[in-house]
Amino acid sequence: MQAETISPAVSTDLVHPKKQSKLGNLMREIIKNKHYYLLMSPYMLIFFAFTVIPVVISITLSFFYFNMLEFPRFIGWQNYSRLFLNDDVFMIALKNTFLFAVISGPISYIACFLFAWIINELSPKVRAIMTLVFYAPSISGNVFFIWLIVFSGDRYGYLNGFLIKWGFILEPIQWLTNEKYILPIIMIVQLWLSLGTSFLAFIAGLQTIDKSLIEAGAIDGIRNRWQELWFITLPSMRPQLMFGAVMQITGSFAVADISIALAGFPSVNYAGHTIVTHLMDFGTIRFEMGYASAIATVLFVIMLGTNMLTQKLLRRVGE
Repeated sequence: MQAETISPAVSTDLVHPKKQSKLGNLMREIIKNKHYYLLMSPYMLIFFAFTVIPVVISITLSFFYFNMLEFPRFIGWQNYSRLFLNDDVFMIALKNTFLFAVISGPISYIACFLFAWIINELSPKVRAIMTLVFYAPSISGNVFFIWLIVFSGDRYGYLNGFLIKWGFILEPIQWLTNEKYILPIIMIVQLWLSLGTSFLAFIAGLQTIDKSLIEAGAIDGIRNRWQELWFITLPSMRPQLMFGAVMQITGSFAVADISIALAGFPSVNYAGHTIVTHLMDFGTIRFEMGYASAIATVLFVIMLGTNMLTQKLLRRVGE
């Protein structure tokens, strides 16, 4: 009986099948899950139209001189060199923004979680009332204007009236026109407003924790609430922690309305000036759109880097 021979080409194909291209695999996956992509398409179209495309245009425009009257003129890195080497006000805004984010961001993030953790232990009716009480300031529009009365520079301001009445000071303090008080006051107001979306996300995350995990943890050696928090609660709500971190980082770096409302625009010696107020100055008043785009790009890079660092830190929760 004559032995069958296998050609080298056929044997090679059997041993080493041809690798399918990544593009082909992607197209097959899209066709296979076309219904999911069809349902996602309205959101993705809106997201690309109003988020991705404007960001790309802004980054591109940062390399041009554009005053909205003349055709954009390419100038390379001049906007960035001007920003970091010749713009002293931007360096003040950068320092204020980082100081604000480093102090108020972590404090508000931890406060959101701690309040949510404590309120979650209450009865359902009391929990609903307390959630509304803590969340109300963030949905009340320009309610932070009430702090103008608290920090008013005359005797009728609540804080000055209290301090004068009890003999701590003899004359009213100009809280919102004294540069050493402006930034701390803005931080206080921002912390008061910070119990918003992140707080609700943490409440929701705590509600979805499987109680059987807590019982299993008690059997495995968890002896107190702090161990339960670190090894069970926090790892179980990583998505909510990440969402809250993104919201708090964005809120900390994007402070503008509170600063303008309390300290004016511009504030005294730029004591309350932030990157966003600097962006508003060049983008909406001076109409130097190329320079404003450079400021926006720098802010975008800072936020992106901070979010990536936060993701790495949150991945280590529970280890």
